[in-house]
Amino acid sequence: MAPLVCAVDVGTTSARAAILDSKGRLLGRVDHAIAIRRVGPDIAEHASEDIWHAVCHAVHGARAAAGARPEEIAGIAFDATCSLVIRDGEGEPLALSSSEGQDWDTIAWLDHRAQAEAAECSATGHAVLDTASGVMSPEMQIPKLMWLKRNRPDIWAKTGHLFDLADFLTWKATGGTERSHCTLACKWTFNAGSEPGWNTGFLDAVGLSDLLERGGLPEWTRPVGSDLGPLTVEAAEALGLTPQCRVAAGMIDAYAGALGVLGGYAGNPAELSGRAALVAGTSSCVMLFSPEPARFAGAWGPYHGVALPDLWASEGGQSATGALLDHVIRWHGAEPNAATHGRIVARIAELRAAEGEEFAAGLHVLPDFHGNRSPHADPRALGVISGLALDTSFDGLCRLYWRMAVAIAYGVRQIVEAIREGGHPVERLHLAGGHLRNQLLTDLYTSAIGCTLVEPAAEDAMLLGTGMAAAAAAGLHPGLPAAAVAMRQGEIEHQPDPAAFARFDRDYRIFLEMQRHRQALEAIV
Repeated sequence: MAPLVCAVDVGTTSARAAILDSKGRLLGRVDHAIAIRRVGPDIAEHASEDIWHAVCHAVHGARAAAGARPEEIAGIAFDATCSLVIRDGEGEPLALSSSEGQDWDTIAWLDHRAQAEAAECSATGHAVLDTASGVMSPEMQIPKLMWLKRNRPDIWAKTGHLFDLADFLTWKATGGTERSHCTLACKWTFNAGSEPGWNTGFLDAVGLSDLLERGGLPEWTRPVGSDLGPLTVEAAEALGLTPQCRVAAGMIDAYAGALGVLGGYAGNPAELSGRAALVAGTSSCVMLFSPEPARFAGAWGPYHGVALPDLWASEGGQSATGALLDHVIRWHGAEPNAATHGRIVARIAELRAAEGEEFAAGLHVLPDFHGNRSPHADPRALGVISGLALDTSFDGLCRLYWRMAVAIAYGVRQIVEAIREGGHPVERLHLAGGHLRNQLLTDLYTSAIGCTLVEPAAEDAMLLGTGMAAAAAAGLHPGLPAAAVAMRQGEIEHQPDPAAFARFDRDYRIFLEMQRHRQALEAIV
């Protein structure tokens, strides 16, 4: 058999691994749950060893599902959420807390404990904020590191390694401390422009002058898909692979999804014009790859070369989308699993068929339950629901779920409109991530946004994008752009319905008016 590659995608609640061939065909895939510790709305932690064990289980399972021998796997790559892993100088976990048999040494990407520190970063007005629309998010690593140094000096004094989660996984795999250009540029304020490097003046200004030393951080980064070396003997044994398997520099999960659905156009970057990736799961990102830097309200970026070399990347996002639908299910005392979502979606279809446009007509939602990332760049924004009744029935849950889903679609529409107002026409949204499994959301994205929705033929675009990086590192293709073109899968276009778009337009205007009302209420002193 021709050489194969392994792709690993670590999300908020699970690690997924797949075996792919050099043409991007998925041969076997397995998921394995990972633990997350939630303490109130702002604290979320992982245990990095639990994540590594989940990755190993998933890789073993995927290889078995593919019927592949260990020696056939020529390369492996990792993508992951932008969670912060904290280790001492010997590489051992430094636990923020210990419970349930876990050392919780990782601050999850969605953790918002560092809101005060993020506001302090924003108040500096420093040039590094130019790639964050002038506002530092508590989801970035610098505020989290400020919080750690201030609130846990005992841990800070012992710290020897600080990793973005994808870089932690390549460290576990190779023993090397090289870092991905994607992770450091997008989340750590490493300059991704014409003069790459750390802005030590900014680090000094926010009290992190010792970050590079404490974090074991390098002066230079490695491009996504570059070869970091082979698996160590220990890692190869744990993963069920061989020490001949090459390890790629990885990336943040959203960038893997964007690479999976847009990377196939790398052979002719002009074809990227008018296209954006909608990478949607627990949260959602609308992402652009472009030959020239793209700026718009609430954008993160533009970052140069953080996915495909020589291309700029920019993203707008929603911090809670799939997580918001899970949340409303928990409100009603149910378990937000696939079966529950399926029952709700099926019942919504029945109720809409019976009630038509009057279904949940009096309910309106602002979905910013975990802040507004784009276009308002306001991590302190809160959600709003107008039109609640004394209804705790299952049908009442369905009505609220429907309006939450509509609001998520309106949030995407608002980001798309901000991108267009920034001078970057978006006509096609290439969807990747878990929302592909929710027919209600995919229908709304077609109806309520006004773009052609492009569905990938690939079973999992996130894993495909990461597989492209693995194939480049293994030398199956001459570089990441060539791998992306060669491994491109087909796609299906769903055209927007102008009549449905017109029906949603009134409620979208209400959505915008609610945002203005919320702003007015917050201004009252």
